[in-house]
Amino acid sequence: MPKTFTDLTRHALNGPTMGTRWSALFHTPADFDAEPARLAMANAVAEVDRQMSTWKPNSDLNRLNSADPGEWITLPERLITVLTAGLIIGQASGGAFDIGMGDAVAAWGFGPDAADQDRIKAARLLSRSPAHDILELDRSGCRARKHADMRFDLNGIAKGYGVDRLTEVAREHGIEAGLFAIDGELRALGAQPDGKGWTIAVEKPDLDARAPHSVLELHDAAVATSGDYRHWLDVGGHRLSHTMDPRLGMPLKQSPASVTVIARDCRSADAWATAMMVLGEARGLALAEKLGLSVLFLYDGPQRRAGCGFFTP
Repeated sequence: MPKTFTDLTRHALNGPTMGTRWSALFHTPADFDAEPARLAMANAVAEVDRQMSTWKPNSDLNRLNSADPGEWITLPERLITVLTAGLIIGQASGGAFDIGMGDAVAAWGFGPDAADQDRIKAARLLSRSPAHDILELDRSGCRARKHADMRFDLNGIAKGYGVDRLTEVAREHGIEAGLFAIDGELRALGAQPDGKGWTIAVEKPDLDARAPHSVLELHDAAVATSGDYRHWLDVGGHRLSHTMDPRLGMPLKQSPASVTVIARDCRSADAWATAMMVLGEARGLALAEKLGLSVLFLYDGPQRRAGCGFFTP
């Protein structure tokens, strides 16, 4: 019999990370000391930020960005793990998800620096190869090298990986069920004490208000949402998404208002949500069906749902 809420103590932990906040919600016996778990979770997401941030000049990712083509760079194992996942999803998405867009992200002002017209022009004129053709990883040796000049950006996957790290730390501390999140990326372990899954609200893509569009119930699964209604640029009266079009080196001109993806781990959900924004509904749903991903596309104005239910956690 699952324990009832009255048998357990509810813990709601949180803290700052990556320009937003992480959170962890779980229940334990009354004698459980949550402080060591809280410290370990805070350290875990701080490590992800320290290794993978483009905002921190001395991050491990920026060491790779600054390296000369052909130069092997020793990197932390966890960064190699995320780079590997990024390249795999990049190839599987046909380049719709591309971690090699760091120059475009920075040029358009979505990084630590303001937008720069000269850099925007250079990013748009660049003849691009996908990151999976440029970046070589030596996983056993924990090192990487690029075969051409390229700047990498992990903003479309690092938060999801941070959520995965929260769940790993939770398990290390004997926590087998809970809900863990960074911003709009969430991962559920197990079930709630009453046996039900964890309830997740999918936000209605509305610039002026925060309201739920629909509700998911997750059990041992992750969910991430990418959208153009919270982070965007106004250029000549046109709203440009923070999601880059890898073909053009610029923000998407047309895209769904938001895409929500359910996957087994949060780094995959995070990256695929970005990829689906780039692919759009028709191509995205065809690929989602092939891969067994559950995807929800939402649009401005009258909302409609389009998705497929082939995901089995």
